[in-house]
Amino acid sequence: MDELAQLRKRITTSFKLCGFLIRSENSNFLAEQLIPFEPAEREKWMTVITENLQGQKLSTPHVERESLEKAINELNRVGLDEGETVFSVIDAFTVPRYRYNTRIKKFERDTQPRRLLTQPRMKSDYLQQRYAMLLQKTLRHDLFAPAVIQDGVAAEAQTKKFKLQYAENLLATSNMKEAVVLGLLTQLKEGKFYVEDPTGSVQLDLSGARFHAGFFCEGCFVLAEGSYANGVLKVDGLGFPPAEVASSSRAFFGTGNTWGGESAKLLKYSPRLQELERTNTETTLVFLSDVRLDLPVVMEKLRQLFVGYDSCPPQAIVLMGPFTASTRNHHELRHHLDALGALAAGCEQLKKQTDIILVPSTEDPTAPNIFPRAPLPECLAAGLLKAWPRTQLATNPCRLQYCTQQIVVCRLDLMAKFCRNTLHFPPDTEHIEQHFARTLVCQNHLVPIHPIAMPVHWDYDPALWLYPLPDLIVMADSCQSFVSTQHGCTVLNTGSFVKSKFAFKVYIPATRSIEDSEIPGDMELA
Repeated sequence: MDELAQLRKRITTSFKLCGFLIRSENSNFLAEQLIPFEPAEREKWMTVITENLQGQKLSTPHVERESLEKAINELNRVGLDEGETVFSVIDAFTVPRYRYNTRIKKFERDTQPRRLLTQPRMKSDYLQQRYAMLLQKTLRHDLFAPAVIQDGVAAEAQTKKFKLQYAENLLATSNMKEAVVLGLLTQLKEGKFYVEDPTGSVQLDLSGARFHAGFFCEGCFVLAEGSYANGVLKVDGLGFPPAEVASSSRAFFGTGNTWGGESAKLLKYSPRLQELERTNTETTLVFLSDVRLDLPVVMEKLRQLFVGYDSCPPQAIVLMGPFTASTRNHHELRHHLDALGALAAGCEQLKKQTDIILVPSTEDPTAPNIFPRAPLPECLAAGLLKAWPRTQLATNPCRLQYCTQQIVVCRLDLMAKFCRNTLHFPPDTEHIEQHFARTLVCQNHLVPIHPIAMPVHWDYDPALWLYPLPDLIVMADSCQSFVSTQHGCTVLNTGSFVKSKFAFKVYIPATRSIEDSEIPGDMELA
């Protein structure tokens, strides 16, 4: 009798002694969970599991798998409060929506039901909510906040202050020598750009404008500074709303969970998770993009990756599409996902301890090319889910929560969209990644471009917000990989797994560091 069969028999006996009956498939599931431990540890775990089951007050003596999983999950997070989890994947369609209350200067939870086919008023409402979010943080910035009087001397004597104007203020006058307007950069007439806010729109003359760092695309929000005369704002400088560190932003949300997940409170403030994050120094998250499962060489490299990580399983392996060529029959993807599950045969430690997360690209099947994008259908991934039970089919984008750290994962070729749609291309192309990161961090949005370039579900736009700023933004773009950190937020581009000679990124949460990794061509399988 092998070790697993002996353990199954021991589990059945132990459960009978405690008044429980367990079916063979459930005892096999529990045995697989306990087999990595030493015999003494297994006995200890069986004891605490049966005690937990007794506490669940089951209606029948038969122990179902759901009750076993609940007991194991509760024991794995000993010391954590209700709703606290070490790691979770958050669906974009469940991200909470907040609205800014100008009277109390706080963000309030909006509990109104949301729909994909929503009301027409939401076409303007989602942009107004983005404007309100950017306006309140801009007004708090040192350049726009009212001057503080100290010993009878205004602080603005030391620092020049700007007064933010609204479009209606300019439209109500014939000229204004110094004006700064925050609004949406839009082309209301062919070849003529305007800055638009909820009070109106003002035409811009950009012929002599000095552009600050970033990509200025139609559909993003800008600060336009210049002189107004004859209905036109002659722009001297065009910049973005100022960035704000996450700790300052969170002060206006309270302790409510703005990130998403099961917890009622934001897990950023959990001392237990902070301690776990600090002590789990070996935990890693692995990110791969452009994982073409229909290419044999990619499957071979993934097999090498799984074998290599079996001895030191990461917390999660995030695989991002496109998973097949867009011209192929979508039903072929089911066979490729089945083959992906077969690659992990023999990597038992990896399958038990690691979540494999699939994030679809805009080229993957069934969902329209609108953000946020629904996950891959379960019917296509049934074989993978059976072979690797910890598989999670994620939306694009999705959010990850590891202890107190907040991570946004998005698969989109955004750099090309920025370059094609920007009014002014940054002159220092050597630091193009800095302009990319600055655009996301200042706009506090994943796709700050015109809806024609990237359509968005109006009711679910908050899922694309980057406010307060997360700890890590994984923007899986097929351009060259890079890492840029601004205002406490790290922007990581994984690059293409196929085009980069099978390179990928490894994130270490304990040190908040990113390592470049690559699967060598001459690596031998175990």
